[in-house]
Amino acid sequence: MPNAWVGATSVLLVDDHDLIRRGLRNAFEQGGQFTVIGEAATAAEGMRQMETHQPKVIIMDLRLPDGSGLEATRAIRRVSESTGIVVLTMYAGDEQLFASIEAGASAFVPKTASADEVIDAARHAASSPSAFTAADLPGAMERRLAPGGPQLSPRESQVLRLLADGMSVAGIAKQLFISESTTRTRISKIYEKLGAANRAHALMTALRLGLLDAPDVPTF
Repeated sequence: MPNAWVGATSVLLVDDHDLIRRGLRNAFEQGGQFTVIGEAATAAEGMRQMETHQPKVIIMDLRLPDGSGLEATRAIRRVSESTGIVVLTMYAGDEQLFASIEAGASAFVPKTASADEVIDAARHAASSPSAFTAADLPGAMERRLAPGGPQLSPRESQVLRLLADGMSVAGIAKQLFISESTTRTRISKIYEKLGAANRAHALMTALRLGLLDAPDVPTF
């Protein structure tokens, strides 16, 4: 083992985007606490690299060209309880968060998070691989346990109906006489309450929860 690796926490990066892997490698290797010992763009290659290098921490994308990062996480957890697994995804809704817990992940981080947040999640995963952490875990638990499901304010319900009508951010802002920035904030809050990653997911969830009537929801 090269001297540079001695004492450093080994990390395997599994993500199909080369630019994301490069950014993560740079972030991990800046302080000397971590060393990236492998990269993979597919679930199958990630499993091969895991078996070859036995990393302390794996950064796992949810959606990979040849399958689900969750399935890979389950497979890794079946053979190793000591490997820390950080799920890193752009689909950061409640469903993905709870699915990551069930798969045996150690942490859940959206790709909108800062590099420092990813590093912190990796530190947690290395020290406590069997204990799950996520920035929005308390909120997700509250939304799951809330009687009757998530509660939208009257204005949020109005915005939701306009989203269901297919209106753009600019159109909603004009309709409600508010700024586009305020509109985006309200939409983001709706997504957060519904545990949704995008408009389609939010509308389908709202329909399932009875927050929208079926005729209000467009076909995707």
